[in-house]
Amino acid sequence: MSSTFTRRLQAWRLLAVPLMLAGCSGSMWNDPYPAADAGQNILYSSFAERPKHLDPVQSYSSNEITFTAQIYEPPLQYHYLKRPYTLIPGVAEAIPQPYFLDAKGRRLPASVAAREIATTVYEIRLKRGVLYQPHPAFARDAAGHFRYHALSESDLAARNVLADFTASGTRELKAQDFAYQIKRLAHPRLHSPIIGLMSEYIVGLKEYSETLKAANDAAVKRGERDAWLDLGKYALSGVEVVDDYTYRIKLKGSYPQFQYWLAMPFFAPVPYEVDRFFGQPGMAKKNLTLDWYPVGTGPYMLTENNPNRQMVLERNPNFRGETYPAEGEAGDAEAGLLADAGQRMPFIDKLVFTLEKEGIPRWNKFLQGYYDNSGISSDTFDQAVRFGVEGEAGVSATMRERDIRLSTSVGVATYYMGFNMLDPVVGGAADAVSRERARKLRQAISIAVDYEEYISIFQNGRGIPAQSPLPPGIFGFRDGAEGINPVVYDWSNGAARRKPLEAAKKLLAEAGYPNGIDARTGAPLVLYFDVTARGAEAKSILEWYQRQFEKINVQLQVRPTDYNRFQDKIRKGNAQIFEWGWHADYPDPENFLFLLHGPQGKVKSADENASNYTSPEFDHLFEEMKNMTNSPQRQVIIDHAVETLRRDAPWLWGYHPKDYVLYHAWYRNLKPNKIAYNTVKYQRIDNALRAQQRRAWNTPQWWPFALLLAVLAAFAAPAVASWRRHEIKTARATTPA
Repeated sequence: MSSTFTRRLQAWRLLAVPLMLAGCSGSMWNDPYPAADAGQNILYSSFAERPKHLDPVQSYSSNEITFTAQIYEPPLQYHYLKRPYTLIPGVAEAIPQPYFLDAKGRRLPASVAAREIATTVYEIRLKRGVLYQPHPAFARDAAGHFRYHALSESDLAARNVLADFTASGTRELKAQDFAYQIKRLAHPRLHSPIIGLMSEYIVGLKEYSETLKAANDAAVKRGERDAWLDLGKYALSGVEVVDDYTYRIKLKGSYPQFQYWLAMPFFAPVPYEVDRFFGQPGMAKKNLTLDWYPVGTGPYMLTENNPNRQMVLERNPNFRGETYPAEGEAGDAEAGLLADAGQRMPFIDKLVFTLEKEGIPRWNKFLQGYYDNSGISSDTFDQAVRFGVEGEAGVSATMRERDIRLSTSVGVATYYMGFNMLDPVVGGAADAVSRERARKLRQAISIAVDYEEYISIFQNGRGIPAQSPLPPGIFGFRDGAEGINPVVYDWSNGAARRKPLEAAKKLLAEAGYPNGIDARTGAPLVLYFDVTARGAEAKSILEWYQRQFEKINVQLQVRPTDYNRFQDKIRKGNAQIFEWGWHADYPDPENFLFLLHGPQGKVKSADENASNYTSPEFDHLFEEMKNMTNSPQRQVIIDHAVETLRRDAPWLWGYHPKDYVLYHAWYRNLKPNKIAYNTVKYQRIDNALRAQQRRAWNTPQWWPFALLLAVLAAFAAPAVASWRRHEIKTARATTPA
């Protein structure tokens, strides 16, 4: 056989293989998931940044709570559908109603003024029959002893992952588990991000921290640096276990916002057995920790933790079940969000989150149906979204063809440009005259920097200009004419209109910088913007900011640095102007206004007031307001506090982001909730519709291969004929006469 013919025949076979395989398997050629998962009740999503902490005492980032909120159950949770955000029981029987004590321990009436309250007591009663997920920490032998609580070095030698512990067990949730977790907030090795705040409120927690630190220091001196610290040996006066299903938390004074903390994983239960199990010598070296293997009572449990590739959660077989809500807000029934009212949750069996660091691969997989939902990057925004004549957002024609839907919501967050009030130029802290000059300078810049333009260019319209620190949905926020910042905006024709540049230039001159020139020195005014931004898009944003300042002839010099150096500058008060943001921990105005509370200054107290703003007037109003319940009186105080902030302008108020999420028609019961994260249990997947659509969108187009085969066949035909003639001729020559 000729070599030419052989090569052509091999090429034909190579082209035919995929056709035959596709025909035999019936599978989609580009499916990234195992064939065994086809048609299963699985939610597919992605994550862009690996979670650092899964231990509820440490975890505080949004990329972490995506996982932890499905696993841990605090006493309270938020209603999935109601707005404003409303607390409902989680594993607690009911919303605890606090009672109040005076300095002598006598009970006070519920209507007492906050200043008269010495102690607030929350008594929390738990639901019965709540079980933990299966876990080796609960496993016992035939004699009733814990199987894995006294492991030797040799016992651990062959065990490297949790699955190597073959036995597991469970037990009922008890009040002592909540008390134990509150004690863990003070653990000297865990560095909880809320220990400072909670030490101000939970009775005895500060002293408890000191006790644990002394115990840990003593262990280090004995050469037992990693020895397990048994928190059960040390009493915490502010937490009392009444019985198996009841516990009390005592707070100093009045702190009504504490109820919101009871809906966060920080206050979810951690059993003694789990802490003991993971606290054994040698465990941490193998990454066998609660920070890697969370343990909870929630609807899901983590079954695969590979943060460099994939995170998988599966249904907790011991979950007691909850029912889908039967009421919501106006429009929920029409949107189909009450169709599952009264049905037992969760609806989805398995959650698969895949690491996607790049936006384009993530977007393509969403369009192919391999991710059930997707955010929208700047690169894909025009492909996905169209705006109507009224400015309302909707999906593009391309998205409508695939029945892809759009969900929008204003985030409970704010992004702002801050002025360091300790800086002599923008803060003017030296004397009253310099402070007034600096205030007018800040007001001038506030008018000049056009955040409407910023939102349009860099956010694709996904945001609303902020009038104060308070975003929509938070008590105290005002909309319309009464909600505008009169320093920056006028109300005209039913809308807020940014003041003209002439107003900014007038303020700049009054500040002592006519036309951007320092009247005292004759030098141009140069301000400094400290940033961590990098890359082409960041360069465009920074140049935009410089152009905004140039509109009033002020030079803005950008000082880029790495994040650690930037943090150090903020801590020491060495930055002049900076960009920052805040996402609410809970839906209360205190959680935004505290960012400007003088005693919580970054330099002074290492707290969250990064601008180091201080105002006796605002501080008084904040302290009066912070421990009040929502009422008309509280609204009046907030109005006065916001008025003070607008006048002083310690921030350019920036914008409140709008979140846009795309999702496929098979993804049901999806309603944005910017405070709660334990929302997957409410959601549903139509597996049959997903499989049908995936098949339609990913059917291989084989006609190019068929065409190539036809061309190859035509190309090979002469060689085949030549080969046959050669074979016949050879056969005749070798045949005897």
